[in-house]
Amino acid sequence: MTDAIDKHSVVEIHYTLKNAEGEVMDSSSGGAPLTYLHGTHGLIPGLENELKGKKVGDSFNAVIPPELAYGEADEGLIHVIDKSMFRGVETIEPGMVFTAQGEGGQQHIRVKAVDGDKITIDGNHEMAGKTLHFDVEVVSIRAATPEEIDHGHVHGPDGHHDH
Repeated sequence: MTDAIDKHSVVEIHYTLKNAEGEVMDSSSGGAPLTYLHGTHGLIPGLENELKGKKVGDSFNAVIPPELAYGEADEGLIHVIDKSMFRGVETIEPGMVFTAQGEGGQQHIRVKAVDGDKITIDGNHEMAGKTLHFDVEVVSIRAATPEEIDHGHVHGPDGHHDH
Protein backbone atom coordinates (compact mmCIF):
# COMPACT_ATOMS: atom_id res chain seq x y z
CA MET A 1 0.00 0.00 0.00
CA THR A 2 1.35 3.40 -0.93
CA ASP A 3 0.41 6.56 0.97
CA ALA A 4 0.41 9.15 -1.81
CA ILE A 5 0.10 9.00 -5.59
CA ASP A 6 3.47 9.04 -7.34
CA LYS A 7 5.06 7.57 -10.48
CA HIS A 8 4.13 3.89 -10.87
CA SER A 9 1.24 4.03 -8.41
CA VAL A 10 -1.79 2.03 -9.52
CA VAL A 11 -4.67 4.35 -8.73
CA GLU A 12 -8.44 3.90 -8.69
CA ILE A 13 -10.54 7.05 -8.95
CA HIS A 14 -14.18 7.90 -9.26
CA TYR A 15 -14.72 10.93 -11.45
CA THR A 16 -17.33 13.09 -13.07
CA LEU A 17 -16.33 15.13 -16.11
CA LYS A 18 -18.33 18.23 -17.00
CA ASN A 19 -17.94 20.81 -19.74
CA ALA A 20 -17.80 24.57 -19.09
CA GLU A 21 -21.62 24.69 -19.13
CA GLY A 22 -21.82 22.14 -16.30
CA GLU A 23 -23.16 19.35 -18.54
CA VAL A 24 -21.93 15.87 -17.49
CA MET A 25 -19.80 14.44 -20.33
CA ASP A 26 -18.58 11.25 -18.61
CA SER A 27 -18.66 9.70 -15.15
CA SER A 28 -17.69 6.55 -13.29
CA SER A 29 -20.52 7.13 -10.81
CA GLY A 30 -22.61 4.01 -10.34
CA GLY A 31 -19.95 1.85 -11.98
CA ALA A 32 -16.44 0.61 -11.36
CA PRO A 33 -13.76 3.20 -10.62
CA LEU A 34 -11.26 4.13 -13.33
CA THR A 35 -7.92 2.38 -12.74
CA TYR A 36 -4.69 3.73 -14.24
CA LEU A 37 -0.90 3.54 -13.84
CA HIS A 38 0.36 6.98 -12.73
CA GLY A 39 3.24 8.52 -14.67
CA THR A 40 2.72 6.61 -17.92
CA HIS A 41 0.39 9.02 -19.75
CA GLY A 42 -2.68 6.90 -19.00
CA LEU A 43 -4.63 10.07 -18.23
CA ILE A 44 -4.62 13.54 -19.72
CA PRO A 45 -1.57 15.46 -18.37
CA GLY A 46 -3.56 18.07 -16.44
CA LEU A 47 -5.53 15.49 -14.47
CA GLU A 48 -2.44 13.39 -13.77
CA ASN A 49 -0.67 16.54 -12.45
CA GLU A 50 -3.61 17.23 -10.13
CA LEU A 51 -3.58 13.65 -8.78
CA LYS A 52 0.14 13.56 -7.89
CA GLY A 53 0.55 13.50 -4.11
CA LYS A 54 -3.13 12.85 -3.37
CA LYS A 55 -4.10 10.17 -0.83
CA VAL A 56 -6.94 7.63 -0.52
CA GLY A 57 -10.15 9.44 0.39
CA ASP A 58 -9.06 12.77 -1.11
CA SER A 59 -11.77 14.50 -3.14
CA PHE A 60 -11.09 17.53 -5.28
CA ASN A 61 -12.19 19.59 -8.26
CA ALA A 62 -9.83 20.25 -11.17
CA VAL A 63 -10.24 22.61 -14.11
CA ILE A 64 -8.04 21.42 -16.98
CA PRO A 65 -7.35 23.76 -19.93
CA PRO A 66 -7.27 22.31 -23.49
CA GLU A 67 -3.46 22.35 -23.72
CA LEU A 68 -3.28 19.97 -20.71
CA ALA A 69 -6.23 17.86 -21.91
CA TYR A 70 -6.91 16.92 -25.55
CA GLY A 71 -5.23 19.94 -27.14
CA GLU A 72 -6.70 22.68 -29.25
CA ALA A 73 -8.99 21.72 -32.13
CA ASP A 74 -7.04 21.47 -35.40
CA GLU A 75 -8.98 22.94 -38.34
CA GLY A 76 -6.78 20.79 -40.62
CA LEU A 77 -8.60 17.71 -39.33
CA ILE A 78 -11.99 18.95 -40.57
CA HIS A 79 -12.82 17.97 -44.16
CA VAL A 80 -15.79 17.88 -46.52
CA ILE A 81 -15.93 14.59 -48.38
CA ASP A 82 -18.39 12.95 -50.74
CA LYS A 83 -20.96 10.53 -49.34
CA SER A 84 -19.59 7.87 -51.71
CA MET A 85 -16.56 7.58 -49.39
CA PHE A 86 -18.87 5.83 -46.87
CA ARG A 87 -19.26 2.57 -48.74
CA GLY A 88 -22.04 0.36 -47.42
CA VAL A 89 -23.50 2.99 -45.06
CA GLU A 90 -27.12 3.84 -45.85
CA THR A 91 -27.77 6.75 -43.49
CA ILE A 92 -25.16 9.25 -42.36
CA GLU A 93 -26.10 11.67 -39.59
CA PRO A 94 -24.24 14.29 -37.53
CA GLY A 95 -22.70 12.79 -34.41
CA MET A 96 -21.95 9.39 -35.98
CA VAL A 97 -18.38 8.15 -35.38
CA PHE A 98 -16.39 6.05 -37.84
CA THR A 99 -12.92 4.53 -37.76
CA ALA A 100 -10.80 5.51 -40.75
CA GLN A 101 -7.35 4.45 -41.86
CA GLY A 102 -5.17 7.58 -41.80
CA GLU A 103 -1.48 8.32 -42.27
CA GLY A 104 -0.76 7.57 -38.61
CA GLY A 105 -2.89 4.41 -38.46
CA GLN A 106 -6.52 4.17 -37.41
CA GLN A 107 -8.30 7.31 -36.29
CA HIS A 108 -11.81 8.12 -35.19
CA ILE A 109 -13.71 10.64 -37.26
CA ARG A 110 -16.99 12.25 -36.30
CA VAL A 111 -19.64 13.44 -38.72
CA LYS A 112 -20.19 17.16 -38.06
CA ALA A 113 -22.68 17.99 -40.78
CA VAL A 114 -24.53 16.48 -43.74
CA ASP A 115 -25.46 18.63 -46.74
CA GLY A 116 -26.85 16.38 -49.47
CA ASP A 117 -23.90 14.25 -50.67
CA LYS A 118 -21.34 16.49 -48.93
CA ILE A 119 -20.34 15.18 -45.50
CA THR A 120 -18.28 17.31 -43.09
CA ILE A 121 -16.04 15.10 -40.95
CA ASP A 122 -13.87 16.01 -37.97
CA GLY A 123 -10.81 14.00 -36.93
CA ASN A 124 -10.30 15.97 -33.70
CA HIS A 125 -10.98 14.31 -30.36
CA GLU A 126 -14.50 15.35 -29.33
CA MET A 127 -13.03 17.10 -26.25
CA ALA A 128 -10.35 19.00 -28.23
CA GLY A 129 -10.41 22.73 -27.55
CA LYS A 130 -12.52 22.31 -24.41
CA THR A 131 -11.74 23.22 -20.81
CA LEU A 132 -12.63 20.17 -18.72
CA HIS A 133 -14.06 20.24 -15.19
CA PHE A 134 -13.43 17.13 -13.08
CA ASP A 135 -14.80 16.11 -9.69
CA VAL A 136 -12.47 13.35 -8.47
CA GLU A 137 -12.31 11.00 -5.48
CA VAL A 138 -9.26 8.80 -4.86
CA VAL A 139 -10.51 5.28 -4.07
CA SER A 140 -7.28 3.25 -3.77
CA ILE A 141 -3.54 3.42 -4.35
CA ARG A 142 -1.05 0.57 -4.57
CA ALA A 143 2.44 0.09 -5.94
CA ALA A 144 2.58 -1.27 -9.47
CA THR A 145 4.06 -4.70 -10.06
CA PRO A 146 7.34 -4.89 -12.04
CA GLU A 147 5.35 -6.41 -14.94
CA GLU A 148 2.85 -3.51 -14.94
CA ILE A 149 5.73 -1.00 -14.95
CA ASP A 150 7.41 -2.89 -17.79
CA HIS A 151 4.20 -3.04 -19.84
CA GLY A 152 3.16 0.54 -19.01
CA HIS A 153 -0.40 -0.32 -17.96
CA VAL A 154 -2.43 -1.89 -15.16
CA HIS A 155 -3.13 -5.61 -15.25
CA GLY A 156 -6.40 -7.09 -14.02
CA PRO A 157 -6.70 -9.69 -11.25
CA ASP A 158 -5.85 -12.52 -13.67
CA GLY A 159 -2.62 -10.82 -14.74
CA HIS A 160 -3.90 -9.50 -18.08
CA HIS A 161 -4.62 -5.99 -19.23
CA ASP A 162 -8.19 -5.25 -18.16
CA HIS A 163 -9.27 -2.77 -20.88
